[in-house]
Amino acid sequence: MHADVRTLDPFWTTQTIAGIHGLMIYDTLFSSDADLQPQPQMVDTWTVSDDRKTYTFKLRDGLKFHDGTSVTAKDVVASMNRWGKRDGAGKQLMNYTASLTAKDDKTFEWVLSEPYGLLIDTLAKTGTSIPFVMREAEAMVDPFEQIKEVVGSGPFMFKRDEWVPGNKTVYVKFKDYVPRKEPASGHAGGKVVKVDRVEFIWMSDPQTAQSALMAGEIDYLENPKPDFLSLLEANPDIKLEVHPAAGTMGILQLNHLHPPFNNVKARQAMYYLINNADYLNTIAADPKLQTLCYSYFGCGVAMETTAGSEPYSGPKDYKKAEQLFKEAGYNGEPITILHATDHAYINPANLVMIQQLRKAGFLNLDVQAMDWGSVVARRAKKEVPSAGGWNIFITGTTVLTSSNPITHTSIGMGCDKAWFGWPCDSVFEDLRKEWAFAPDLETRKRLAVELSKRAYDQVPYISFAQWRNPVAYRSDLISGVLSVPSVPPMWNIEKK
Repeated sequence: MHADVRTLDPFWTTQTIAGIHGLMIYDTLFSSDADLQPQPQMVDTWTVSDDRKTYTFKLRDGLKFHDGTSVTAKDVVASMNRWGKRDGAGKQLMNYTASLTAKDDKTFEWVLSEPYGLLIDTLAKTGTSIPFVMREAEAMVDPFEQIKEVVGSGPFMFKRDEWVPGNKTVYVKFKDYVPRKEPASGHAGGKVVKVDRVEFIWMSDPQTAQSALMAGEIDYLENPKPDFLSLLEANPDIKLEVHPAAGTMGILQLNHLHPPFNNVKARQAMYYLINNADYLNTIAADPKLQTLCYSYFGCGVAMETTAGSEPYSGPKDYKKAEQLFKEAGYNGEPITILHATDHAYINPANLVMIQQLRKAGFLNLDVQAMDWGSVVARRAKKEVPSAGGWNIFITGTTVLTSSNPITHTSIGMGCDKAWFGWPCDSVFEDLRKEWAFAPDLETRKRLAVELSKRAYDQVPYISFAQWRNPVAYRSDLISGVLSVPSVPPMWNIEKK
């Protein structure tokens, strides 16, 4: 896999690997099929009131947790409440939730204060954090603390006794799981498990991982390094596959709480320093995998717009950047960068960013090298950088997630409720709300233009690249790999 499973609580972090781990052991109310359309998963039937404010859901038969107990509506209510306190799209949904109650063991009612039309789409999202259903006992744990017990109702069970952080995570088939009757499609349909055991192996060196796949020592490589794709393509026993909607958007996250980036001019100055193409040529050297994109909502999607992007898409201007930093009151103080050295694309992206900053004359960089798990822990700290906080870290999200202003976690500017970096702008948040209630696609596209202009003005973060990366697997060893644009599912795969 692209990273090691360090966190067992999929609500506690937006790490993709935490979402993949969650997808193994938990189930969802809805999910997205191969055409990115929401489909029921744990839900059997549902109704919507005439005023589009009251949704009544009934769970399907046969849902059991790994401890043998039945999944009930109380578990669902507690899980959605916990998820809604951490996830960006979940927070938006909860803003328009009047009540969420269990009516009986299998029925729950979601009452909205306004006819928010994105309820089903939000519950079906497959970008982190995914709205998994936990047992009520775990779902009642403070959402800002990690759960200790991992008992889901999904197609696999977590083998805690075989978990070796930094090396291996093991899952076994849950024999009492009852799949849906529909064929598997994307993350939806019947989750039929065709193997007894799945091992997630962590190899920090990409070349070692490629070699293991070439030698048939592993079956599946989630995130092959682009430099080696030609070697993999040349092997007739290896298949590379990428979903048409797949793609990753790189995120250069700035901390809005502390100098210099608490001043908007310092954030705007970064547009004149960051060269998008440098990241692409480093992370995804193959032009077929690259998209030079200046849209906050990703390129090749319905909301694509470059409105307001001229400072970023235009020529680099170090003097302009220096002027803006001075106007922001910056006098050469240290800029603390959290540098994950063990991540397939975050490590090289950090190296490119550091080089670009130094080339522009920013020499007082406090580069803190650490593993990705440590970055995830430290990025949540609001202290000043000198006391354990930070100024910049690099991460990424799926283009699928970022294509929707509501599910796009890192673009939100809800102050204390915003994602790490804590951007704060009420004008932008009002526009997001207007987008969510827009009656048609054309209105949403018009509002996306306004959102883009405001985002480029306020700079919640900087998107540094958009690229696609296929999965690679041994077609002589396994079959049934499902094509998805986000976190990869392990059901439907069988050993030959």
